[in-house]
Order: sequence, then C-alpha cells, then structure tokens
Amino acid sequence: MTSNDAFTPALGRPEWTGFYDIAIAIATREGRWRRALLDEIAPQSDELIVDVGCGTGTMLLALKARSPGSRLVGLDPDPAVLARAEQKMRGRIDDIALLVGFARDAARLAPDADKVFSSLVFHQVPMAEKRAGFGAIFAALKPGGAFHLCDYGLQRTALMRTLFKQVQNLDGFENTEPNARGVLPALLHQAGFSDVEERLVVPTPTGSISIYFARKPAL
Repeated sequence: MTSNDAFTPALGRPEWTGFYDIAIAIATREGRWRRALLDEIAPQSDELIVDVGCGTGTMLLALKARSPGSRLVGLDPDPAVLARAEQKMRGRIDDIALLVGFARDAARLAPDADKVFSSLVFHQVPMAEKRAGFGAIFAALKPGGAFHLCDYGLQRTALMRTLFKQVQNLDGFENTEPNARGVLPALLHQAGFSDVEERLVVPTPTGSISIYFARKPAL
C-alpha cells in the first residue's frame, strides 16, 4: 500500500484475481477454516453481519445459506473482486449489500453491526491500516457486538514460518511480518476490544491460519 487509496489485490497482483477462489481452496485448507469461522459467527436471523474484505463473497453466501434472515454487508476496496462476487450471487441472492470500502470505512458504511468478521485480509495491510481498520470495526459494532478475525497469525514453528514465506513473497514482507510475529491480539486490545482469544489454529500449506474472537464491551 502506497497511499490511502491503494490496496494489495486479493492474490498480490491484479492479473491474478481471477484465480483467487481456486488458489484459496488449494493453498489454505479453505474448507476447514471456513467451516470453523461460520460456526464461530453463528449467524442469527435479523442480525446485521459485516464482512470486511469480502473478496468474491464466498463467506457471505455461506452465511446466507446458514441463516437466510441475517442482514449481510460486504466491504472490499477492489471493484474487480466485488464484480466477481456479484457474478456469483446473481440469480441466487439479491439482498446482500456489496460496498466499495476499506476496513477503515466500516463504521461509516456499516454502523450498528451485531457482528463483524474478516478473513485473510489484515495480513496484507500496513500496521497503520491494521490499527485504523480494527478501530473502525470497533466503532461499527453495537455494544456487546462480536468481531471474528480469521487470518495468518503467529507462525509458531519453523515449518509454518517457512511455508508462510510464500505469502510474504506475494503480499510483501513489511505488511505480513507483524502477523507472523503474533501482533494481532495486541492490536485488538489496543482498539478497545475485550475477551480477545485465539480459538483455533489451522496449519496449511502456506502457514498457519488463526481464528480470533473479540468483543466490544457492553455499555
């Protein structure tokens, strides 16, 4: 990221966006962490649930299938990837809102959320944007609301550290290294979240992916 309007494309380069879904399926044990994340979110009817960095909309579709009455919003700064999400939803789902926006725009674009989640996004962004994004998500949530974060976290073993270098070569060392060193829980605490907990670690061919839970304190 070089400016406030720049972003790292889904697979590191714009010309690879079309391969995003298949790459995630092959390289990240997608079925394992997506099922776990869906269970953690536990969508309920009439809840407003926001996907920060929604990509091609896979998780939004899974949430809608699990809970048709949930109100869903997807944010992503990449119009090209949102166009792919729209194609996937066309003729199937017509009440999921897809909005162009960064994590830092969450409170402005999707306020009063019951739950917010994000998957495989924050490892790609600079530290300043990680902080701004978590702060905006905290502000977007209702008091007592939950944030579910699924991303590359602390790489605990030499093998996971080595495998994660594949991601770093695509998305940049400077942005990804803090995740590998385990910075995410501290950043969540700094943003004001309570009950921060790493609930699952999934070893994958590209490093370990962690699922974190955090809550905005109730009034």
